[in-house]
Amino acid sequence: MKIAILGAGFTGLSAAYRLLKKGHEVIIFEKENSIGGLAIGFKDPKWQWSLEKAYHHWFTNDSYALNLAKEINQNVIIKRPSTDIYSHGKRFPFDSVTSLLKFPYLSFADKIKMGFSIIFLKIIENYKIFEGKKAYPWIKKYMGERSLQILWNPLLQGKFGKYKEDIALTWFWARIKKRTPSLAYPEGGFQVFANKLAAEIKKMGGKIQLNTEVMELVSAQDVNVKFTVNNKPLAINHFDKVIVTLPSPIFIKISQNLPESYVKRIRSIPHLYAQVLILTLKKPFMDKTYWLNVTDKKFPFLVLVEHTNFMDKKYYGNQHILYIGNYLPQNHPYLKMPKEELLKVFMPYLKKINSQKSKDFSLPFSILNSELFTGPFAQPVVTTEYLKLIPEMKTPIKNVYLANLDMVYPWDRGTNYAIELGEQVAKLI
Repeated sequence: MKIAILGAGFTGLSAAYRLLKKGHEVIIFEKENSIGGLAIGFKDPKWQWSLEKAYHHWFTNDSYALNLAKEINQNVIIKRPSTDIYSHGKRFPFDSVTSLLKFPYLSFADKIKMGFSIIFLKIIENYKIFEGKKAYPWIKKYMGERSLQILWNPLLQGKFGKYKEDIALTWFWARIKKRTPSLAYPEGGFQVFANKLAAEIKKMGGKIQLNTEVMELVSAQDVNVKFTVNNKPLAINHFDKVIVTLPSPIFIKISQNLPESYVKRIRSIPHLYAQVLILTLKKPFMDKTYWLNVTDKKFPFLVLVEHTNFMDKKYYGNQHILYIGNYLPQNHPYLKMPKEELLKVFMPYLKKINSQKSKDFSLPFSILNSELFTGPFAQPVVTTEYLKLIPEMKTPIKNVYLANLDMVYPWDRGTNYAIELGEQVAKLI
């Protein structure tokens, strides 16, 4: 069969890889000038490795990603970096039983309740027992009011905003269940991994057409598919099957004659934008911390990720890389700000976190460079109604399939699940 794939993220790439192995003809259309999707990278001339536009890693149980990496001979580095929280104006380790017991702002009883709740969620295999339940009241009941207010409420607020009290317990279970102390990272960066996968695709005869945005997708006599690429129509019957890996709102926008009920259902899934400001620094911002969850609701960002406290700074010209991460609704004023203005908003809060550093480190003078990236529709909001809204891979348009990160329920988005989706839709075809 001749198969077209819209989008050269890891879902599209892995689907193409599996379909080519089965002998099909595959062409990928990608509107950007590079592959990788949400894991796309960029590279400073001084760096040996590329860097993701948004922070990425794998857990050591991300089997789809790790197995694919092994299959195409992509080396993977596994380390145990430090995960901390910022609470009451201080940073605290928060990635082990010991660190939980040492955390000063919970009573011993609160710590015991939270510890046993986390163990319970870890050992539960069947998430379906949590269907229809909300995370917020469950945390309050089993982990305690103080644990909710000090830790989980600000984190849910930062991640989901006004939806925080409606988030599904299944999603919360998945976040706890999936986490591993050690993390994995492809040698050279995710862009290198994507490029290596693309090379395998091309070696098998697959094609990747960059800078090509599909503007319209219509059924032709309910049999095949007609494309319009950059306002230039492709011939009807050009492809036997089409896989769309674009976000659901984009799929609705470019697809013609979709049933109204189908469109209404997919539009009912709220999505948030991911915004990441990346600072390149002369010196480390935090001594050892890789991941810092910010639980102070007054702060204008949710997380700091110091990549060079995970991967060695030598790969980045001995510079230090700090991500400042946020999830924002579509109309949020931060999304309209240039990076310089956004940094001015963040700077007082960065200084608060960094106040314990030595005098030879000072913001903003330690900043060498900054980059700002925004991912539209990056984070679906997983409420208790979400399971009823997830689209199937087979769409109402005959021979057109949809595979995107709206479908990874109950898991949170990530390249491991993007790869799994690609393999699933390839198997379905």
